[in-house]
Amino acid sequence: MQIPCTSIERSIFNRIAAAAASLNLPTYLIGVFVRDKIIGRPTKDADIVCLGDGIELANKVADLFEPRPTVAFFKNFGTAQIKLPEMEIEFVGARKESYQLESRKPQVETGSLEDDQNRRDFTINALAISLNQSDFGQLIDPFNGVTAIENKIIQTPLLPEQTFSDDPLRMMRAIRFAAQLQFTIVPQTLEAIKAQAPRIKIVSQERITDELNKIMLCNRPSVGWDLLFQTGLLQIIFPQMVDLYGAENIDGMGHKDNFYHTLQVIDNISENTNDLWLRWAALLHDIGKPATKQFEEGHGFTFHGHEVVGARMVPKIFTQLKLPLNEKMKMVQKLVLLHLRPISLTNENITDSAVRRLLFDAGEDIDALMLLCSADITSKNKFKVKRYLQNFEMVKLRMKAVEESDQMRNWQPPITGEMIMVHFGLSPGKNVGIIKDAIREAILDGLIANNHTAAFEYMLEKAAELNLHPLN
Repeated sequence: MQIPCTSIERSIFNRIAAAAASLNLPTYLIGVFVRDKIIGRPTKDADIVCLGDGIELANKVADLFEPRPTVAFFKNFGTAQIKLPEMEIEFVGARKESYQLESRKPQVETGSLEDDQNRRDFTINALAISLNQSDFGQLIDPFNGVTAIENKIIQTPLLPEQTFSDDPLRMMRAIRFAAQLQFTIVPQTLEAIKAQAPRIKIVSQERITDELNKIMLCNRPSVGWDLLFQTGLLQIIFPQMVDLYGAENIDGMGHKDNFYHTLQVIDNISENTNDLWLRWAALLHDIGKPATKQFEEGHGFTFHGHEVVGARMVPKIFTQLKLPLNEKMKMVQKLVLLHLRPISLTNENITDSAVRRLLFDAGEDIDALMLLCSADITSKNKFKVKRYLQNFEMVKLRMKAVEESDQMRNWQPPITGEMIMVHFGLSPGKNVGIIKDAIREAILDGLIANNHTAAFEYMLEKAAELNLHPLN
């Protein structure tokens, strides 16, 4: 083979070649596996195209392994899949496709290898390796995909207008590959994306969001998000992000471009975490700014309460993008709500009370919050960034000291509502909440110690103020 393969991979492809030969089916390894091997990226997904029945070939290949792997097949699509410990292999018969204007579902016909390569999205994904005995290992590269890899460019095999009109999701994929591989989309292809952008409306939200998540997991997600913006796709699929764009200036007083600030924050946080949801929190941390923007004479632009407005927007955005409405969404919402709190502590004398409240409100997500806040410190002035980060380290040290002494992480007050009801013979109601809240606030403010004895005594005091008396 002309691509670097491990001995195990070579053994697998030899078995596929043997099975294909026994069925007299010309067969090829094609697409992403070939591309990634040439680039040097790790990959475990292999696509096999044969001139015939892909499901039949998959079953013949499975017979050559012990134990025999399960063949998952999809008869309507003519595809089959085998999962091996080292590799997942998908089999399909070569085909050519044609599309109706308002549908992504192609009309499929049996085709040749040339037809199959013509229908590929990009030249770097149209590379094929022969698994036939006569020319085993030969690279088939009709669109100069290897040259495109060497030049780090993304372009379509056919006219880009046709490629994107046929399958508009390919516009998202072009941008995702540019971000993943750090390649450049060639001008003709980029202009075609701009022209065809409205076609993205016929693609399901689930598939769009899948591409967004893949962009989010790139080393520098900003590359993908900026391309989505520059091509006009972002205005269609996520207009709230576009609302962040632009910097206004009045009477010599301006504000930073919150769109590009956000992209810097997501890149910053991506240097320290691969957590998809923490990256989403970075993307959404200032999403409430457009709705709260005001200009105050003599002061400048303000965005008061943008963290509260942004937190309220999170569930709506997750619903709109069909992201999961689960604990991950709640974590993102919490981080958006709290993202100003740690930074505000650098601008005042840090009190133990303020630190306790932050630890209590953040709970298990305090480390994620601190990571987000560090990423949120951006400025073209390197000395200013350095000073902020130094102040932020002081906040972290104080938080660590308070946490160790007061054990506030995931803290719950030592007196519960149930204890209050039992001690005073109360039913659930306003007075129970008043006493419970008073105990919590007193501990957070440092008025009483964080233990059962102190909390119990304080409970009795507050109950007496409400004219409540113990049962015995």
